[in-house]
Amino acid sequence: MASRAVIGIDGGGTATRVLILDERGRELARAEGGPALVDRPGQPIDIEAVATTVQRAAAAAGIDLPAAALCAGFAGVGRELERRAVEEALTGRLAARARVITDAEAAHSDAFGDGPGLLLIAGTGSMALGRAEDGREARTGGWGLLLGDEGSGYDIGLSGLRAAARAADGRGKTTELLARLMAEFGLAQPEELIPWAARAPKTAIAALAPTVCELAIAGDEVAAEIVAAAVASLAAHVDALLPRLGPWSSPPGLALAGGLLAPGGPLRAAVTAAAAERACVVLDTHVAPVRGAAGLALRELGSAR
Repeated sequence: MASRAVIGIDGGGTATRVLILDERGRELARAEGGPALVDRPGQPIDIEAVATTVQRAAAAAGIDLPAAALCAGFAGVGRELERRAVEEALTGRLAARARVITDAEAAHSDAFGDGPGLLLIAGTGSMALGRAEDGREARTGGWGLLLGDEGSGYDIGLSGLRAAARAADGRGKTTELLARLMAEFGLAQPEELIPWAARAPKTAIAALAPTVCELAIAGDEVAAEIVAAAVASLAAHVDALLPRLGPWSSPPGLALAGGLLAPGGPLRAAVTAAAAERACVVLDTHVAPVRGAAGLALRELGSAR
């Protein structure tokens, strides 16, 4: 018999986070594991990695699987066919009822519940999701590394690498990025950046963003230009959603999520300042997609009664 507990999952390219609640919404356990995303056509989620993390959380919670209900927010499941495939893989094995949504939907639910508001995400990738006062929804971004992800960690990291290459050639401005990146990678010659970048996964390039931001704060002109462009790109998401979801009776809330925008994130202050020039109010809260997913799993449990 399935446990009456519910499971929330937040799975991305960096980590998988799991939160288990009892049927009254009280926390039973949490666990964090490896990445949920894989580069595999037709099946973007590593089901085994997700199951391993859920099993550790279930053991810590003292419950048997399958749980009563599960909601998982994953990056990379924007298409209905992908969602259904992952739902089928999770149903029965981890929970009697499984619902798969995007990580952005899980984060928006944590920030606003069923209410209106805008969510801006900048981590490895970037996108925005909004809900109007009348329930209409719209999104911008989320186009991936080839077509979009402007203002993301990947975008900033790749821009930093390209600026370093131009500096090495003398085609661009002198920047500390070249020496800093070579030192971080243990490289002796600038040309060694070529094989490093060719082998690096998306997450490794995105992980360079804090270094670029650090140098920008220290006064490096090139790094500052990269960061300024990233902030402008993220603000453009908000500029696109505000009129599409209007009119607004009052300035909507803007929640910030992802490693670059979470409290303490390197772009949070700059994006908050940019938002102050727009008709929205930045929420001073930590957005947790796994918490949003767990709350939606509770609703799934309630609807099954």
